[in-house]
Amino acid sequence: MKKIILTISLMVFLIPSTYTQKLITEQDAVGIALKYNYDILIARNNATSDSVNNTTGNAGMLPTLSINGSESYSTANNVQQKFSDGTSSTVTNANSNSIDASVGLNWTLFDGGKMFVTKRKLNEIQALGEIQFRDRVLQTEFDAILAYYDVVRQKQELASINEVITYNLERVKISQISYDAGLSPKTNLLQAKIDLNVYQENAINQQTIIIASKRTLNQLLGRNPDIQFDVLDSIPINDLGDKKELAQKLDSSNTSILAYKKQVDVSKLSLKEMNTLLLPKINFNAGYGLFQSNIPESNPVRSRTIGPSVGGSISIPIYQAGNASRQIRTARIQVSSDEYNLESIRLQMNQQLQNALTQFENQMNLLRIEKDNAILAKENLEISIQRLRFGETTSLEVSLAEGSFVDSLTRLISFEYNLKVAETKLKQLLSRF
Repeated sequence: MKKIILTISLMVFLIPSTYTQKLITEQDAVGIALKYNYDILIARNNATSDSVNNTTGNAGMLPTLSINGSESYSTANNVQQKFSDGTSSTVTNANSNSIDASVGLNWTLFDGGKMFVTKRKLNEIQALGEIQFRDRVLQTEFDAILAYYDVVRQKQELASINEVITYNLERVKISQISYDAGLSPKTNLLQAKIDLNVYQENAINQQTIIIASKRTLNQLLGRNPDIQFDVLDSIPINDLGDKKELAQKLDSSNTSILAYKKQVDVSKLSLKEMNTLLLPKINFNAGYGLFQSNIPESNPVRSRTIGPSVGGSISIPIYQAGNASRQIRTARIQVSSDEYNLESIRLQMNQQLQNALTQFENQMNLLRIEKDNAILAKENLEISIQRLRFGETTSLEVSLAEGSFVDSLTRLISFEYNLKVAETKLKQLLSRF
């Protein structure tokens, strides 16, 4: 008996010692995730890339300026020249070189309005990137919160097992005294010890589950999986407000719907870009250059040209083998597809919202019932322990009462967690974190 008491006392002492680590709250976990989660970092880079690409130069609205230069050398084994006065000459091993240097400017003055449409498209792409980044943030917050409260849930499960172990320890003590006094059969004592061993095993297994849950949360937070920490002891539930108002805000706040709306805008601008393929284009170019040629033994020996140049060009599409019409038609089809995708995602998000509201309401009702049930189960167990102490019941009845109490606590914890899942899902759908 002393050995059993020592074992249980040691186990109960050691289990809480694992929770002497630094306490982090839900807000702490979310803050760490938003700062170090790798999916967030990648999404932020993608959004930044869209911002970097959104320039007037990338839209084709600015001129290009370049400096060009070249120099070449050549050797001719035999150069025969005949001049206008009738004379001629032959030169062997003649070397020559030429130098060409220029500064050139090219500017598209008109391209059917494509540059302006492209700039608007780049604006929309940047806005789409920001929405997608926000969506990634919401998903990371959702994952981090659920992972956090999964650790809380597992911690609560361990606490309930430890509570039952306390009752079971009392049961073993009573059964031992009763058996020693010859008031009860040994089977009562053996069954009590068997049940105690089972709950001890459950406690050890639950510790393993807690460690795995903490590692999962650490991974979401972008931290070393083995960093030690503690979490809160309970799962808070918040009021959601008016359900009809939540449904009305879905279309204007859900990031998935907003992203598909923006994608439709981008596709429509792409269609406008394709329409400019049928319009003329006007380019302006200017430059200042130097060209020099040196040819020994020739007449003239050196030729040099220096000066500015200005010009322009116009291109009017007449026939493009149907390519422009094909691209316009393809772009129009893409607009239609994106509009279908938008309506589809609206239905999906509305379904998820209704499912989350239903789950929240149902889990709330189940939680109210199970809270009462847990009180009854605990009272029933305590009465059974008292009856066992006075020899008015068997160990089997107490074992059943213990099992009923554990099952009730497990359901209670599960309902609380499921309620938090529904609440968090609703916040994600409505961008309310």
